[in-house]
Amino acid sequence: MKGQAVIIEQLNALLAYELAAMDQYFIHSQMYQDWGLNKLYERIAHEFEDEKGHATKLIERILFLEGRPNMVNRDGLIIGDDVPAMLASDLRVEYAVTQALKDTISLCEQEQDYVTRDMLLVLLDDTEMDHAYWLEQQLGLIKRLGLANYLQSQL
Repeated sequence: MKGQAVIIEQLNALLAYELAAMDQYFIHSQMYQDWGLNKLYERIAHEFEDEKGHATKLIERILFLEGRPNMVNRDGLIIGDDVPAMLASDLRVEYAVTQALKDTISLCEQEQDYVTRDMLLVLLDDTEMDHAYWLEQQLGLIKRLGLANYLQSQL
């Protein structure tokens, strides 16, 4: 089914964020594993898989609309040097994805592409209610417990 170019372009912009988040979570998970922070490794490895699923859904939709997925661009990729910076960087990319999803959902409504909109609503719920919320909790725990206690809890 031939899709609207503006929708395909916006889906590719979203894909750039999801690929960046996927790469960032992958690198961060490996860093956590190397440091022996096994709980953080497991959670962030799970987030990597979630982002891979989001990217897959976007790719499938772009292909269905007869577009070409752009697998080259990454938007928002920032690798942290320590746990607080890594969590903050992950949260920044999730906030960027959230805004991009909302903008694309709005565009889909304007262009009357309700199937794409409904798919994106599921991604938005996962991004806000799972990914961003969990990251906000972790940064809050670091503030309340102190970094040393937080890190100990992640072994």
